[in-house]
Amino acid sequence: MGLQKILIISLTCLTIMFTTQATKPPFSCDQPDTSTKSYPFCQTKLPIAQRVKDLVSRLTLDEKISQLVNTAPAIPRLGIPAFEWWSEALHGVANAGKGISFDGPIKAATSFPQVILTAASFDVHLWYRIASVIAKEARAVYNAGQATGMTFWAPNINIFRDPRWGRGQETPGEDPLVTGKYAISYVRGVQGDSFHGGKLRDGHLQASACCKHFTAYDLDNWKGIGRFVFDAKVSPQDLADTYQPPFQSCIQEGRASGIMCAYNRVNEVPNCADYNLLTKTARELWKFQGYITSDCDAVSIIYENQGYAKSPEDAVADVLKAGMDLNCGTYMLNHTKSAIQKGKAPVAQIDRALHNLFSVRMRLGLFNGDPTRLPYGKIGPDQVCSHDHQRLALDAAKDGIVLLKNSGRLLPLSKTKTPSLAVIGPNANAPQTLLGNYFGPPCRSVTPLQGLQSYVKNTVHHQGCDFVNCTSASIGEAVALAKSVDYVVLVMGLDQTWEREDHDRDDLVLPGKQQSLITRVAKAARKPIVLVLLCGGPVDVTFAKYDRNVGSILWAGYPGEAGGTAIAQIIFGDHNPGGRLPITWYPKDFIKVPMTDMRMRPDPSTGYPGRTYRFYKGETVFEYGYGLSYSNYAYEFACTEHKKLYLNQTAVSDANKKLDSDRFALVSELGSDACEKMKYSETIRVKNEGDMPGKHSVLLFVENGQPKEGRPIKRLIGFKSVILKAGESTDINFTVSPCEHLSSANVDGIMAMEEGLHYMVVGNEKRLLTTII
Repeated sequence: MGLQKILIISLTCLTIMFTTQATKPPFSCDQPDTSTKSYPFCQTKLPIAQRVKDLVSRLTLDEKISQLVNTAPAIPRLGIPAFEWWSEALHGVANAGKGISFDGPIKAATSFPQVILTAASFDVHLWYRIASVIAKEARAVYNAGQATGMTFWAPNINIFRDPRWGRGQETPGEDPLVTGKYAISYVRGVQGDSFHGGKLRDGHLQASACCKHFTAYDLDNWKGIGRFVFDAKVSPQDLADTYQPPFQSCIQEGRASGIMCAYNRVNEVPNCADYNLLTKTARELWKFQGYITSDCDAVSIIYENQGYAKSPEDAVADVLKAGMDLNCGTYMLNHTKSAIQKGKAPVAQIDRALHNLFSVRMRLGLFNGDPTRLPYGKIGPDQVCSHDHQRLALDAAKDGIVLLKNSGRLLPLSKTKTPSLAVIGPNANAPQTLLGNYFGPPCRSVTPLQGLQSYVKNTVHHQGCDFVNCTSASIGEAVALAKSVDYVVLVMGLDQTWEREDHDRDDLVLPGKQQSLITRVAKAARKPIVLVLLCGGPVDVTFAKYDRNVGSILWAGYPGEAGGTAIAQIIFGDHNPGGRLPITWYPKDFIKVPMTDMRMRPDPSTGYPGRTYRFYKGETVFEYGYGLSYSNYAYEFACTEHKKLYLNQTAVSDANKKLDSDRFALVSELGSDACEKMKYSETIRVKNEGDMPGKHSVLLFVENGQPKEGRPIKRLIGFKSVILKAGESTDINFTVSPCEHLSSANVDGIMAMEEGLHYMVVGNEKRLLTTII
């Protein structure tokens, strides 16, 4: 056979392979084999509300019910394809849900660090850029015919209240402000909005984001108490200033098109059956416009596990009445018709749910004809795993990793004076561990071992333990190896066998014999060792913090596909670490506090210590916001004068007025105009006094000068990230909004500002602020 003929056959085979692999994405209207494009719901010039009304009016009751579940079947007679609502994109497009497949031209997607590490960068622009990349790659997967939906059930914006929570790794941490800002950045990036918002005035979406789990959900499975049956006892005070603010930000500022109600009950009422939560708060008070989905099988558990509903039909009726639109699962498919026949659920509530569901599908452009002719239609496989996207994954890992200890400036190691290196530990060469949970196949993967090998040719490796549980450790072999090299890096920590969905931790220490392995190797090594921790939640490493043989400690979370490169670049000084802890690291005795206790505030009468840096009154291993750098950063308030703020807007001098009084002003009574007038700018000069350039996050806190019972000890009111050359300084402006930043919830959950002393705090610098009524 001639060469030309072989080439022709080969090209023909390749063409056939590509044609069979590349499938057209599903869409409605403008189909050559239907007449549906003449229907009003296909007329793109009509308002979406009018189009949806027309579509819903054409459905039979059985067809309507079929669309109330996550795996919505096709309606062929109207040219409506099947749609899968459940897709995941927590930190990269993932095949953890049912809507995404990597069995086609696109085999992988950029895998960013797990959210808890990304949050440690305290960089809202970085969060937005990551979300924008995720959405672009999601569109590429859809355009390649590998997606049956474009609704992604992320971000997870529950507060990381308890350090044992298995899903805390998925969240931006314990602070409501940071969590809310993350939600805004992620939602805007995914949905195709601008960074500052306002671009989506026409309502069209690049992809749909869904903030979860609404609300007060932060226990999975602890000591036999599971999330399905847990009844979270939450005060109005804690709801108002801890659990609800991130969801309010997600809805009002992020303009999310979806929210997910959580499994658990709050004060006896299941979240998905709570009319006050879903309708009165989300839709009416916060003006939410989008769809509300249950967590998977949450409708069934209302009857089968919680016993809240007396029958399956009552469970369906309860969630529809509450304002829920979509059931992840099959319960509504199986029991809605019976609920209607028994008079428990009116068809009007189903029509409302369908209006919300089809509105989102239309906003995604899925009823606008051939998607290749529409916005986002040209995004192809070449834009997945691109160099720029993988570079961003590396930058995100580098910017999040936190330097917790660096005695004697052990780090960075010299690239030219490190002849030999030992890399020891069960997480040193475990690519799966880098990804955390809710991940898809990464574009590539670099483990810590591989990253360090690129710097030191003479690098030797030993696992130390067979698995992360470290029930059996080869300590003798690891010690002998440590004695034979110049430097040692130990890569230890946790993985998904220890913290994950449906599994909370029982303790806060390193598993098994990890501590023994670390201390023995550190004692035997020629020089102080470097300890790298891969974990989502905190661990008590007090022993290493005070061990002089442990020179440096790095917390690297679950750093994603480029994690090994990021760790190596920090260890060898090609990146100056600037990450800061988004969670408090508690001592191991914190486990005496029941995980089921939802109270944020301490109770001195019982010894309850409170939770998170805002309220906790106990010892810490590392405090919230802690993080070292290879540079020292100095701060200075531009104005150091004592600032006085008159909440009644009248500057009345009263030298005899006591500032520890019980006078207060309700924010709602002050009004928006008064609150706007009270805003002012706080300028802080920050200087890099080191000899390396660095990226640094400036955190501005407010402390109560005379904290009263129930009031936060301190709270974060602003954060900004800057890049400074060695010796460079810059001014950073923060807008202080007293109605937001100086108020706290009273026992009734109403925001109020009290008269008294406050301190603006950045680093070790303070500025006094007095509020006077």
